[in-house]
Amino acid sequence: MPDRPGKHPALWVTERRGRISLRRLDEAFEAARAAAGLPVELDLHCLRDSYVTHLIEFDYPERFVQEQVGHQYASTTAIYSGVSDEYRNRLVQRALRARHSELWDPEGEVVRDPEDGDRLEAAPRDGCTRFVPDQ
Repeated sequence: MPDRPGKHPALWVTERRGRISLRRLDEAFEAARAAAGLPVELDLHCLRDSYVTHLIEFDYPERFVQEQVGHQYASTTAIYSGVSDEYRNRLVQRALRARHSELWDPEGEVVRDPEDGDRLEAAPRDGCTRFVPDQ
């Protein structure tokens, strides 16, 4: 067994430098979940799924996320991510700006219709783009 916990091959190590059992991890999570008043449906695996999702939403590279959770294939990592509508909207806006930067105002919030120059604005609730008359 290694001399220091930092050199131990296990992710979580006990004070005696052994591996923490899955049962002990579940017990610790259940206690923390109860103390936080979180729903009993949440389990330890939910943390992993949330971790993957947050890494993706904070724009970490896909390969980094895949390696963080030990997946051989990116398609497996994609199964465990449940990105928000807000993140999807940001991706669409980023793609539109990259492809049609001339349509975006300097503030980055308003886009002009290339046909007639009318203002279009993203509606945050559903991500749809709607006509907004100039005032």
